[in-house]
This record gives sequence, C-alpha cells and structure tokens, in this order.
Amino acid sequence: MFTGIITGVGRIAALHDLGSSLSHGKRLTLEVPAGYLDDVGLGDSIAINGACMTVTSFDVATHQFTIDISAESLDKTCGLDKLGKVNLEKALRAHDRLGGHIVSGHVDGIGHVTHFAQVGESWELRIQAPAGMGKYLAYKGSITINGVSLTVNKVEDLSAGCEFSINLIPHTIENTALGTLQKGSPVNLEIDLIARYVERMLNNEASANSASSALQLGKHS
Repeated sequence: MFTGIITGVGRIAALHDLGSSLSHGKRLTLEVPAGYLDDVGLGDSIAINGACMTVTSFDVATHQFTIDISAESLDKTCGLDKLGKVNLEKALRAHDRLGGHIVSGHVDGIGHVTHFAQVGESWELRIQAPAGMGKYLAYKGSITINGVSLTVNKVEDLSAGCEFSINLIPHTIENTALGTLQKGSPVNLEIDLIARYVERMLNNEASANSASSALQLGKHS
C-alpha cells in the first residue's frame, strides 16, 4: 500500500530483455538519490511511476536497484519501458502518516496530457482519461498520476473520454518527475480506492433490487 506522496525521484538507467519473445518482460536498473536504499531490503515493494514493483537486487554503494517487470505490466502501464526520470515511493509502513490518499500501486488506465502550462506560480495539468474511468472522477476527489496523489479541480466528459484538470504547486514540480511532462505524454492513472468500492456496492444494490422486482413480478403473474 502507498499514499501517493513521492519519496524520491530516480532514473531508469538500463533496460534488459528477460527473453527473446514478446511474452517476456524486462529487467530495469534504477538509479536513486544517495541514502534512498539505506532502509530497503530484498523483496520490498517500491512504486515506480505509480506501479508497484518488487526489489530483486540492490547496491547501496552505487545507489542502484533492479526490478523485473512482466510483459503484462509493460502492456498495462507507460514510462517503464524507456530510460528517464521516474517517481518513486516506498511501501507504507504501519506507523507512517497517510499524507496523500490510499493508493494500491495498481494502474487502472493510461491517460494523455492535453494541456500543461504555468498559471501564476503554479501549473495547470489537464489529462484525458479513458471513457470508462470518468465515473470515478469527481470535483475535489483524489487521483493518482504517475504515482503522485493529486486533487481533481475540474471534470469534463467528452466523446473521446473524460478530461480532468489538476493544479500543481511549485513544490510538486520540484520534487517529482511531473515537470518533464508535455502535451501528448502518456501517464499512469489510478482511481481512488474508495470510489472503486462505492461503485461496486451500488452495482450490487442495483442488481439486488432488479432481482427482487423480477421475483415480485413473478409472484403476481
């Protein structure tokens, strides 16, 4: 479990194929800030651009660790198949503060940046999400973008999907990799876990009501 509060900005420094076919994944070598690996152990979970991954090896002296990512995960995420900056977050511990919101590290969909520009001291980021994710987005609700917990400022349903707007303060730009985004950039999205369960409960309630109505109708026919 994670919170969407980035604990470091790293860099994918190397990519190695784990096999020769498309069904094989890749091994990623990541470089991290000095001291970042001091409390990391083999098998620990670290979210990379919002995707939960397992540490398969690490070297404190060189500030590097590796993860193996499957072809399935590569297909369902973005930004993990190329060199460059990435957001990092270590898994939440029981005594840690929940500074953002509850994040699972499972990417729900890939969005695309439609607008990214400075407004005053901050930046406005607009993203078009897949149409199926629109029902989970709400004004002042939470969304995770490349692993960063953010607040939705505006939502607009479009024919091609759902566009939502985020305000990024200078601290977020300076301490995450979101500042590297530009129009057209793909991003990993994770919806609010609470919204997911609410939708499930509402669907179950609707199904139960429908079944009850059908049963009552059968009794009177």
